[in-house]
Amino acid sequence: MTNLYSTPDPDLEDQQVIGEIHAVRASLADYLRAPKRWNGVLRRTSTARAIQGSNTIEGYTISEEDAVAAVDDEPPLSADEATWLEILAYRRVLTYVLNVATEPGFVIDDVVLRSMHFMLLDHELSKAPGRYRTKEIFVRDDKREVNVYAGPDGDLVPDLMQALSASLSTPTADDPLVRGAMAHLNLVMIHPFRDGNGRMARALQTMVLAQDHVVEPTFSSIEEWLGSNTQDYYDVLAATGQGSWNPENDATLWVKFNLRAHHMQAQTMRRRFDEADIQWRRIDDLLSEHRLNERLGAALFDAMLGLRVTRPSYLKLTDLDERTGTRDLVNAANLGLLEARGERRGRHYVAGDTLRQIQTELRAGREPVSDPYPTLTGEIRRALP
Repeated sequence: MTNLYSTPDPDLEDQQVIGEIHAVRASLADYLRAPKRWNGVLRRTSTARAIQGSNTIEGYTISEEDAVAAVDDEPPLSADEATWLEILAYRRVLTYVLNVATEPGFVIDDVVLRSMHFMLLDHELSKAPGRYRTKEIFVRDDKREVNVYAGPDGDLVPDLMQALSASLSTPTADDPLVRGAMAHLNLVMIHPFRDGNGRMARALQTMVLAQDHVVEPTFSSIEEWLGSNTQDYYDVLAATGQGSWNPENDATLWVKFNLRAHHMQAQTMRRRFDEADIQWRRIDDLLSEHRLNERLGAALFDAMLGLRVTRPSYLKLTDLDERTGTRDLVNAANLGLLEARGERRGRHYVAGDTLRQIQTELRAGREPVSDPYPTLTGEIRRALP
């Protein structure tokens, strides 16, 4: 059988961290079991941040507002056309992952992976979407003008991908967090496609996590965290691969890096859930004080998170007619809860002073996210080639 990177045995520190991650994820699942008005809004913004994070790593940088627009199927505020095509394609892949991978009996195989890749690049047929590469491939650091990674020979790719598919469909005792990390590592190191390998590997990791069924995959993805820690992500891949396809190398640093990402992302998600409870209570108070319909709550919540509120998005959210929806937003702006920006088609709303003050108070009271592996970054840098 063709060799892949082997899963390292977790040490006692890893086992403790895994336990802590699962405890936080279980608490998030408890939150989601109780219907709350903000569940859908957080689900939407979490998906947007995952899309934004994974594409940022590849240089397709967009604002959080445009990421939410992608989820809402609205036009972007500032992204250029080429970038927007990439964002919409990744949204399509992630939507597939989040909706299909949780189905009972779902198996990740060669056909699934090729189909995902086709979704990712079907807007650019010259990059051979859905087809494995047949030639050599290099990852280049454009800043230093050097190749930093050489993938395995193209002739090896079909067998390696068959081995990866077999490993993903074979039950093991490995924790899903570790299993997802190793799926990510092996795909990105095989580099089976001419383009899109990083985004495919990160989407595959989320897909493996979706099969865990502990908490919705939307809230268990680490793509947002990876997008905010891109250099550390590149460093640990370089430290693990040492410049080329070396499946005999130890993947311990890689697994610890992923567990660290899960731990810190889970803490962030728990804080967002806790803050959402407070934010909605404050919004309810404002709606009651100003005798506004509670349907405005979602728009005020978006604005409090720093997102733009548009009339089309508000109408879609509430199923209101255009006249009533417009009146709601104008009333909120007249009361100072929202502020109108732009003219005509560019008109949108942002948080007013009252909402901004609430968010400022919440941020001031935040506890810093704890690092379960405080020495890991240094260890990774010392292992760099």
